[in-house]
Amino acid sequence: MTEKKQPQPFTIIKDDSTDGHGGFGVGSISLENVSPVVIDPNEERAFVDMGAMHGRSEVERRVKFIPDKDQVPNGLLYWIAWVTVETGENGPYYHGVASSEMSIDRPNRIAYKSMPEHVNHMDKSLKGHVIVDHMDEQSRHLLGHFLREFNPQMWTNASDELKKVL
Repeated sequence: MTEKKQPQPFTIIKDDSTDGHGGFGVGSISLENVSPVVIDPNEERAFVDMGAMHGRSEVERRVKFIPDKDQVPNGLLYWIAWVTVETGENGPYYHGVASSEMSIDRPNRIAYKSMPEHVNHMDKSLKGHVIVDHMDEQSRHLLGHFLREFNPQMWTNASDELKKVL
């Protein structure tokens, strides 16, 4: 009996969008193995929210984003960690993790996030980089705890660099 391959719990988009036809979409980046993890240090929780791929996570809804952090002085801190999963010789593992900051003032319905930073961090995660040193200690702890608990095998197989910083 052949063993059936289990799907990755972090997978969001399946298959190659170009199907080898060489037309529209050639050179597109596959986001198949990337998932956004929202870290909410205010509520002390971390969770996967696929809506973040399109700026529609639970915490991003019903607010207007502005590019100037100073215009959101009463905003609460949130992070989106772009987590990439790959499969190695020992099985799946957390390949790249890069987090991006958001400041959200829900009562005034305004928020700050740097779209270029989010896009660059998603790209860095896809390339296997670990970028979390700019996070506050509590948020890093929440992210590390979430990744360890979500899938202990992927944590065990992750790089020493990732384990050290989280």
